[in-house]
Amino acid sequence: MTSGKILLVDDDLDILDFLKYNLDKEGFSTTIVNNGKNALEEVERQFFELIILDVMMPHMDGIETCEKIRKTNNGKHSLILFLTARGEDFSQIAGFEAGADDYITKPIKPKVFVSKIKALLRRDLRKEENGINTSKKSFRIDREQYLIYKNDKAFSLPKKEFELASLLISNPRKVFGRDTILNLIWGEEVVVGDRTIDVHMRKIREKLGKDHFKTIQGVGYKYIDS
Repeated sequence: MTSGKILLVDDDLDILDFLKYNLDKEGFSTTIVNNGKNALEEVERQFFELIILDVMMPHMDGIETCEKIRKTNNGKHSLILFLTARGEDFSQIAGFEAGADDYITKPIKPKVFVSKIKALLRRDLRKEENGINTSKKSFRIDREQYLIYKNDKAFSLPKKEFELASLLISNPRKVFGRDTILNLIWGEEVVVGDRTIDVHMRKIREKLGKDHFKTIQGVGYKYIDS
């Protein structure tokens, strides 16, 4: 059996009941709400390992809800998965821009859905169990608090940004190819596009500085402690 606290957010009550049934059957502790406002209230009250958000909701859509969740203390380090009926690149990119870690498209197949949830949480747990602190010249990585320190200034990044930045910082001047980054950060079970890495790298550069993170055209990225 699996364990973990999950928040489900969707305005379709049939989908909520369907997903909750499949997650509860696997041993998860699942809370359901049908709008973004109630989701924020739940996140303020307690920490969830995973938050699953429908993109298309009235009043406050999933993108806006995700952005607001990421600004809360409890929501900074939760995994966030989007449910979307649309497969267009712009919808997926907008989700990653808002701070999402992954997405899954409707219609949802229960076995695929539960398998993806388990894979996300397993990878997240493995990363937390690996070393607590990593120190490099300009940056210090604190894995316990999910903080990256630059010259003693702390930066709190969403999990996937934190993991990607940590991967590069921990291996100065090593070039990581796009396929390697996707496998290490998102895992082989998760299908995301190259643009996903670009979105996350752009946000990392905005926060930590563009001079340290170099693009190797046609290959991937590397960190330089200049």
